[in-house]
Amino acid sequence: MPFSSFTLGDLRLPNRLVMAPMTRSRAYVDGVPSSLTALYYAQRASAGLIVTEGVQPSQAGKGYMNTPGLHTDEQVAGWREVTDAVHAAGGRIFAQIMHSGRIGHPDNTGAVPVGPSAVRPAGQIFTPAGMQDHLTPIELTTAEVEATVQDFADAAARAIEAGFDGIELHGANGYLIHQFLSQNANLREDRFGRSSVDDRIRFAVETARAVVDRIGASRVGIRLSPGTGTGDLVEDDAHEVYPALVAELAALDLVYLHLVGGASDELDQEIRKGWPNALILNTPSIADPSDRIAHSLERGADLVSLGSSFLANPDLPLRLRLGAELNEADFATAFGGDHRGYTDYPLLSLHPVSA
Repeated sequence: MPFSSFTLGDLRLPNRLVMAPMTRSRAYVDGVPSSLTALYYAQRASAGLIVTEGVQPSQAGKGYMNTPGLHTDEQVAGWREVTDAVHAAGGRIFAQIMHSGRIGHPDNTGAVPVGPSAVRPAGQIFTPAGMQDHLTPIELTTAEVEATVQDFADAAARAIEAGFDGIELHGANGYLIHQFLSQNANLREDRFGRSSVDDRIRFAVETARAVVDRIGASRVGIRLSPGTGTGDLVEDDAHEVYPALVAELAALDLVYLHLVGGASDELDQEIRKGWPNALILNTPSIADPSDRIAHSLERGADLVSLGSSFLANPDLPLRLRLGAELNEADFATAFGGDHRGYTDYPLLSLHPVSA
């Protein structure tokens, strides 16, 4: 089953294995993908689908050092090199559009981060000076929230210009869309605020609608991580918020939902029942890729996303099909740096040369 083909919108995927988005922090300082990025993704083109690392839709959306953007012509040109390389290798690739919201630091971006409300998250973030405490973000005005919706739509259009097959909205892992959904990061009193579930899901829904209007629903997916608590978020009412959100997103006919599951099996199943299109399931609690694939498919997933397994194994589908040994990921080289731990993981040699 994981090696059977699957139709996703206008794409025919050769297998059901998705390379999950993973921050690698190897872009140039201006947010242009580095010269190694095209090779990195092209090496992994045998995935049924690649979803890139998070790509900021605006300078204000940047949270981490050396992360790429999709809001300048130079960034579009850099991503065009990436998508051309992936397509030449036979692959398919979506850009994950990610606004980090209140997760950021001026030492990384030059500005205080913004968020739904002026609520400081617990924890720290890596900066050029080392780990530093998160700061209290600047609360976005209603007009700025509406402008941010358009930033996502503009970035989606730039992604298509850059040759991507589609985009994934990052509504998970404690970043801006997720912050609007939460009880403790969103204390707003306007129509994007906490007065009702409909208000708290509004930013996610309006962003998805704007992107669909710009590039078409068959090119738009979304990632959600209900109730995970990532980014110091509280979601005690996730059982109310997410079924309502998923119903609105289903009405927009998004091509897929990328669900980070495991926080609540009951909620995962309820979401699956309410989602009519393709479901990508990511279960971080299951480390072994074969076990994760089997678990996900048994739970109704159409596609299964894997992160560190693809990081360390550019030819992961082949290795899994053959039952071959897998490379281990070196997390000391996961973020930033050069080709080491990025493009130098060995490929499986099917025809070893005799000594």
